[in-house]
This record gives sequence, structure tokens and C-alpha cells, in this order.
Amino acid sequence: MEKGIIVGLNINNDMTFTESMKELEKLAQACHIEVISKITQNKDRPSNKYYIGTGKVEEIKEAIEDLNPDLVIFDDELSPSQIRNLEETLEIKVIDRTVLILDIFARRAKTTEAKLQVELAQSEYMLPRVIGMYKSLSRQKSGTGSKGPGEQKLELDRRLLRNKVTKLKKELQAIVDNRRTQRKNRQSSAIPIVSLAGYTNAGKSTLMNALVDESSNHEKNYAFRKNMLFATLETKTKKIELNDSKNFILTDTVGFIKKLPHHLIEAFKSTLEEIAEADLLLHVIDVSNPDYKSHIEAVNKVLKEINADQIPVIYVYNKVDLIDKQPVLDTSPSIFISAENHTNIDHLLTLINQALEKNSKLVELLLPYEKGDIYSYLKEYKSIQSTQYENQGIKVTLKLSQNEIEKYREYLL
Repeated sequence: MEKGIIVGLNINNDMTFTESMKELEKLAQACHIEVISKITQNKDRPSNKYYIGTGKVEEIKEAIEDLNPDLVIFDDELSPSQIRNLEETLEIKVIDRTVLILDIFARRAKTTEAKLQVELAQSEYMLPRVIGMYKSLSRQKSGTGSKGPGEQKLELDRRLLRNKVTKLKKELQAIVDNRRTQRKNRQSSAIPIVSLAGYTNAGKSTLMNALVDESSNHEKNYAFRKNMLFATLETKTKKIELNDSKNFILTDTVGFIKKLPHHLIEAFKSTLEEIAEADLLLHVIDVSNPDYKSHIEAVNKVLKEINADQIPVIYVYNKVDLIDKQPVLDTSPSIFISAENHTNIDHLLTLINQALEKNSKLVELLLPYEKGDIYSYLKEYKSIQSTQYENQGIKVTLKLSQNEIEKYREYLL
């Protein structure tokens, strides 16, 4: 394992700073880095040159001499010039929180799409940071505006990275177009889509498996679950069929984290669209984590960034089996569950049904007899309240969502 020193800047006495540093240590461990020292500083704002103050830089330098680490890790994303200045002064490899998260994503990516998304995010992060790597190379001094070998190599690397970004975007777009076609087909089926969202390691995949257990599907295809950061990067989709016909499609995507790199959000936009186009969100929260409230804020921030903050949501407080006393909640609608032990899963399904029904309207459709396939579909997947066989066709009364009303508008009475 590599050995690292982690460094954090507590700006304006941030109440979540301690938890952020603990999380940074977990991120480092996930990258097989042993944290041998933690150095922190309180400041009103970051320093332009080093991010931290010059006195703290000297303290880190002394720690490097004493502990002989392999690298120094900062809890915030550093600018290209800050990385250059720190590496020149400390004479050691310097990385930031973003690099750790990108590295974990790279390790966890399994599908072609996820690998492309991570590689794109890494390349876009690196593009402005290919600096100071060739300072030892000589420069031509003659001629106005002449470039030395170092600058020529730097420009070549930048050009190669820009070409790589363009190529990755094209490859990713082809996969994205296919994903959007699949999603359009799911939406056209008129079955409501429920999407899981939440902080990383909140138990989303465990909840998906618990809901799959409640489904009447004969084939139980379970999601991968493990107690680790970003165990899930790929989108998973399961059809939940229930005996009382409250059927829906359940999707799970990548978990969120504080200071989630902007490049990752951009690269994973196509994956996150699964959340943005859902009919209902299940915001899964690890209530056993003392910092769960700031996790809620972090998730809501990303939901707003991907234009998913207007979708109806149920706050699902998971891992209730790990706490002694349930906290008083200020979110609604909310429910305490244990996905691991299947506690309150039946009540969650009731809440899901109520939420999906809330935006439904009672309508009457007159289906021509040659449209018996539509009637069969509605009979299987919707709760039809009344059926009458008339001369012009089958008259049915049932509740439909706004999307479903648009789909069957020509048959409305």
C-alpha cells in the first residue's frame, strides 16, 4: 500500500468538516492508500498559491521528512497552479479528493459505458493540469515567441488529450443514443418508473433486492451489493410486479457524495437521466450515519444540478436496525426501513403506490373492439374500476397518470 498524508482546510468553521475528513480517509483506503497523518487548518478562504497558508506548507514539509509518505492528498479540488506550486515546494506527489473519486470510479467500472464515462471525466480533469511537467527541459531563447522543447511537448500532450476527449465523447454518444431508445420504450409502456437516489453506501442496491423479493416475478435477478463506496456505477433496471397490480419499473444508478466532481456529473449525465426522467424518486438515506442530514443536502444539490429536484420524492431512512432511537424527521413523506432485514418494506410499497396514484386522474376510455390488445394491457397492469361492452367498443373507467392520459388521448370520453 502507498502511504499518504491527508490535508483539509476548514473554511469558516464548516460543521461538516470533520465528517468530510473521515470520508477522505475512506476514499484513500478505497484506493489502497494508508493514511499515516492528518493535517488541518482553519481559514476564512483558501490561499491562491498553495490553497493552505505558507506556515502550514512548512508543517507538511516537516511531516514528509519525518514520515516519508508517497503522496499528499487534499480534501478539495486544487487548481493547476496550486498543484504545481505544492509539488515544487514539497517535492512530492500531490493529488486532491477529485483524483481519489475518479480512481475509485475507474476501479469499479465494469460496463463499456461506465469505463468510457470515467475515462472521459479523467481526461477532462487532466486537460488543464498538464503543466509544469517539463520544466527541466531547456528552452530556446532566440526569436520572438519561440517555444522550447518543454512547451512543445506540453502543447502536444494537450492536443492528444483534446483529441482523446473528442473521441470518447463520440463513442459515449453512440451508447447514450441506444440507452435513450431503451428508456423511451420503457416510458411508452406506460408503466411508472421509480428511481433510487442517495448517498454512496446508503443501501440502494440492498433496497432494490428487497423490493425484487416482494415482486411476483419468477426470476429473481438481484443487484450487486457490498459495504463499500461506489459499489454500483452501472444503471440497473428491474420490473416489480405485485399481486395487487401496483406494478412499476425500478431503476438504480450511481450513488452521490459530497464534492462530487463536476466532470463526473457531466460524464455520467446519460446515466443520471434515469433519475431525471422518473415518475417518483426514492431518496435512500443511511440514518445510522451521524452526518446523514448533510448527506441529504449533498444529494439534493446533485438532483437540482440534473434537473430532478421537481420530481415527487419519498425519503427512505434505511439501516434503522443499526440505531437505538429513531430521530424526529423534518422531511415528508418519509419512512424508516431496514432493507437488510426487510423491515417496513410492505409499508414502503404502500407509500409508493399512494405517490404514484396521487398524480393520477379518473378517466373513461372507449376502446374499439379491434384494440383488444390495449384493453388486455390495461387489465393486466392497471386497476380498472368498471367495464362496459357497448356497440362502439369497450368502455373502461380507471386511473391514469398524465403520461398515460396523453398516450390514450384519442380514446378519452
